[in-house]
Amino acid sequence: MPSKKICDISILIAEDEKKLLNSMVEYLELFFENVYTAEDGLTAYEIYKKQKPDIIIADIHMPHLDGLSMIEKIREKDLKTKIIITTAHSEKEKLMQAIEFHLVKYLIKPVQSDRLKEILLSLVDELRQERDYVYFKEAFYWDKTKKRLFHNEDEIELKPKERKVLELLCYRTNQSISSIDIYNYLYEDQPERDFSSNAITSLMKRIRQKLPKGTIKSSYGVGYILQTK
Repeated sequence: MPSKKICDISILIAEDEKKLLNSMVEYLELFFENVYTAEDGLTAYEIYKKQKPDIIIADIHMPHLDGLSMIEKIREKDLKTKIIITTAHSEKEKLMQAIEFHLVKYLIKPVQSDRLKEILLSLVDELRQERDYVYFKEAFYWDKTKKRLFHNEDEIELKPKERKVLELLCYRTNQSISSIDIYNYLYEDQPERDFSSNAITSLMKRIRQKLPKGTIKSSYGVGYILQTK
């Protein structure tokens, strides 16, 4: 089990068997902060429009709007949301139809919890790679578009030089970057300025204090390495 719940990926579960729905929710809430539920396809579709979940787990047979019809409506404008269909029976015709809707998985009930967890955590990694984020330990991440550092939903305050260095490090994650390269990047508009190793050491110390322990490692005689999750 993750040490902290996943808060940047949301899940919608659409299942008309209330006992099974409650069981799935109880299990998934061990891992995910945001889990939405619906007991029929129409309600699920309305929740989808409002909440825009990242992952949908839907039963193929549901009242008011069946799972495939709901997915067909979603896929009219959305090919990115990850969708898993569950059913009590293997139905070849419906399976072929489901494949056309770009499903992630088609699972036969009862779905094994370990298998479901494996699939979902794999989708979490996939979704994160598709986004413009760089993820660190303990729910810290860097938004490359906004050039901001976050912990869960909270922004971590950075000074201009800290922000600029972290941007460079995030552009070259898991690679060694020399102190001179960092200095030149910081002062690219001041080429005549003399290099100061102490200035970089002090700056990196301040940045380290705002990230999980061990995120930035020193590479002796070379520079610094920013390690992603």
